[in-house]
Amino acid sequence: MYTKEQASQLKQSFWTTFGQYMRPVLSSEGMRINWINYKTGIRHVSFKTQAGKGKASIAIEISHPDEGIQELFFEQFKELKSLLHSSLNEEWDWVLHTKDENNKTISRIYKELDQSNVYNEKDWPSLISFFKPRLIALDQFWSDAKDIFDSLK
Repeated sequence: MYTKEQASQLKQSFWTTFGQYMRPVLSSEGMRINWINYKTGIRHVSFKTQAGKGKASIAIEISHPDEGIQELFFEQFKELKSLLHSSLNEEWDWVLHTKDENNKTISRIYKELDQSNVYNEKDWPSLISFFKPRLIALDQFWSDAKDIFDSLK
C-alpha cells in the first residue's frame, strides 16, 4: 500500500508521462495542444480524464450551475450523438444530472476502462492506449461541433 504522498506522486508521474507521450500529437487543426487540460472554449463544458485504482474514465462534462441550461447543452450533444459516436468509433454512456465528487450536479457523456490501476506502472500502457485515441477523436468531434455550442454560451 502507498502513503497518500506516494500515491499522489505516482498519479502525477502517470499524467506527466501521458502528457509527454501526447506532446508531439497536434490537434485536428494542426496546432499544439495541452491534451491533459483540454480547453473546449465553452464555459462549463470540459473534457475530463480520470484514472484511479480500479478504473479510468474519459468524459465530456457539462457543469453549468443552472440545471435547465445544463440540460440544453446535454440535448444539443444528443442532437450530435451520431457525429460523436462516429468520431469515437464506439458508443459512450450518457447521464443527465448526476453528482460529481464534490456533490455538484453535472451531466456526463463518458467511457470507462475497468480493471485498470494508475498506481501500477504495468497498467500505464493500457491507460495510455485507452485515453490517446479517445482524446484525439474528441478533438476531431469538437473541431466540427464547437461552433454549434457557441450560440448556447
